[in-house]
Amino acid sequence: MKKLKYIFLGATRFSKEILLELVESGFLPKAVFAIEEEYFISYDKGKTRERRKNYNFANLRIEAEKLNVPYYSVDSVPGKRLVDYKHIIQDLYADVILCLGWYYMVPKEIRNMAQHGAWGIHASLLPNYAGGAPLVWAIINGETMTGITLFRMADGVDDGDIIAQKAFEIKYEDTINEVYEKATKCSKEILLSVFADIDNVRYIKQDKNKIKVFPQRRPEDGVIDWNSKCSNLYNFIRAQTLPYPCAFFYIDDKIVKVISAEVTDIDSEDAEPGSIVKIGDDYLVATRDYFLKLVRIIFENKEYDFNEFYSNFLKCDI
Repeated sequence: MKKLKYIFLGATRFSKEILLELVESGFLPKAVFAIEEEYFISYDKGKTRERRKNYNFANLRIEAEKLNVPYYSVDSVPGKRLVDYKHIIQDLYADVILCLGWYYMVPKEIRNMAQHGAWGIHASLLPNYAGGAPLVWAIINGETMTGITLFRMADGVDDGDIIAQKAFEIKYEDTINEVYEKATKCSKEILLSVFADIDNVRYIKQDKNKIKVFPQRRPEDGVIDWNSKCSNLYNFIRAQTLPYPCAFFYIDDKIVKVISAEVTDIDSEDAEPGSIVKIGDDYLVATRDYFLKLVRIIFENKEYDFNEFYSNFLKCDI
């Protein structure tokens, strides 16, 4: 087997785990390009830029230094964009540019600098759930199956040729953490298999008419609508729990983040959505159809059992 030359682009825990797995299996990158924990991103094709925090951040600078591999920091500001490093990338003569846990588009002129182009892993079975936060969206929508797709990047959003796919189950009790780990495990398996036989890789074109792009999610998208069905709110909460910003509601203009919740079979149709009723030993929140039991919450940066929190601090509806 020839020595594979690849460039690694990443910024998340997922990126770090895959990088370490590849290195352990004998695949050392020629260079690491990474996005810092706080970075700028545009949602309107560069007209405006917003500063964002990566809640799933992993410091790849540390890993690159341990491996004695060149490290470069990327942002959307001039001088630190990926294209600003094009001469460095060109001189590395890579077989492939591997983009995992990456938040920026990879320009065509950069992709063309590697023999096999730029590859990404998207956490869905493309063409389903293209775009942002695919695992979060899949859980919110109550999916019971999803998967990962290794694909060659093109000019659109997750619309390139498919190299390999692997499906896995989303169990009812799974939070974003369990689903994230399943996606990581499948990604390792696929990458190691394809890297071991890269010269025989085959590309399958996607039907672009079937691609539906989901938007990136922002922390403010986590606000809870108590007029939703109880089962939908359960999915909404488990999809965004720690280390993500969490689903949340307001009490007197202060944010209460919900870490975990449980569905009940207690009808709440006669109660106002968002009202809190003590039933047995629990304080339950009314939704459109059934009461929801909040289990663990965060208020003013401190974690509480919701029953304790409500009985000791509050006596109001939400």
